[in-house]
Amino acid sequence: MTPELTALTLAALLQVLQFAAYSITANRQVGPETALGPRDAPINLTGTAGRLQRAMNNHFEGLILFTIPCVTIALTNQSTAFTAACAWTYLLARILYVPAYALGLSPWRSVIWMIGLIATALMLLASLT
Repeated sequence: MTPELTALTLAALLQVLQFAAYSITANRQVGPETALGPRDAPINLTGTAGRLQRAMNNHFEGLILFTIPCVTIALTNQSTAFTAACAWTYLLARILYVPAYALGLSPWRSVIWMIGLIATALMLLASLT
């Protein structure tokens, strides 16, 4: 497996952990009756639960974009030390992003997010060569 696909798989596992953290905090906030209910009305989470939900949703968006260069690089045998470094940078940024968002660390949350986006963009550009 290429380093890029390994980083992608670990990023997907990070998403699972984010979902678990969000679910636990959300259930604590709204209670089991609401969590297990039909959710016909939108549930507005606040505090840590809301921030973990937004961080999780943000990673879904980033993960879609990150998947494209990972798969393209693997399928075209273009894995290099540079693309591997970008993939690991993305993963590290996403790992740091979760606590930065959950703790409301501004502006660091945005700086960390931008590092992940730049790493993804560089991988996209590298996959075109």
